[in-house]
Amino acid sequence: MDIKIIIAVHKPYRMPEDKMYLPLHVGKKGKKSLGFEGDDTGDNISHKNPNFCELTGIYWAHKNLKADYVGLAHYRRHFSLKPRVEDFDCLLSSAQAEELLKKHDVILPKKQRYFIESVYSHYSHTHGEEHLKILEEVLVKKCPEYLKCFENLKKRTSAHMFNMFIMKREIFDAYCQWLFDVLFEVEHKIDVSQMTPFDSRVYGRLGELLFDVWLEKNGVDYCEIPYVYMEKINYRRKIFAFLKAKFFGKRYDKSF
Repeated sequence: MDIKIIIAVHKPYRMPEDKMYLPLHVGKKGKKSLGFEGDDTGDNISHKNPNFCELTGIYWAHKNLKADYVGLAHYRRHFSLKPRVEDFDCLLSSAQAEELLKKHDVILPKKQRYFIESVYSHYSHTHGEEHLKILEEVLVKKCPEYLKCFENLKKRTSAHMFNMFIMKREIFDAYCQWLFDVLFEVEHKIDVSQMTPFDSRVYGRLGELLFDVWLEKNGVDYCEIPYVYMEKINYRRKIFAFLKAKFFGKRYDKSF
């Protein structure tokens, strides 16, 4: 079974040794080499990385990477069957991935849960509802059959985040074709020129929300497994920022 999981990376960092993993320097266009494969070869949108984030790596894999199964992880966030152990030895192995993919077409990370608000309202409070309204307008125009699933996003309190997955090739290509068709249309309607670098990551964030919309509409067979973050998370700061966004209208200005 030929599985390739690209690891979105933009700075020097330790990488897994398993050959299933392919470190990919996202946003490589015009940057100094990190010694990894870059997303600026072949058919690519590497120059859009400040706004599309890891989606430039997904686009590169869609257009250039040959494999039966394609996935994405992050240099600091990985799939693992041992969620309490934050060490490179605990990362999902190719043998473990093969066993899971014999039973399912897609592997996803466990859903992130918001509890006191919906996925839609969380984005509205932390980043702004205007982008979601534009996204909905594009869906109405290009693929209205997805609107019901988008409406469900307004009520759902959990979602598969981080644009992480491992997918059977034909499903991956179908998803990418739909995703970028939608996002490139949204790109024409949002002016990022006056945004801060943090706010301008808008298309990568919208891609996260569109993922579950597409999965639901197409009835994709998947399983969920844990993921691990390779660095310490300041949960106190994260929760405090979340509450300020929800109750006091203070949007996020940094990642957590």
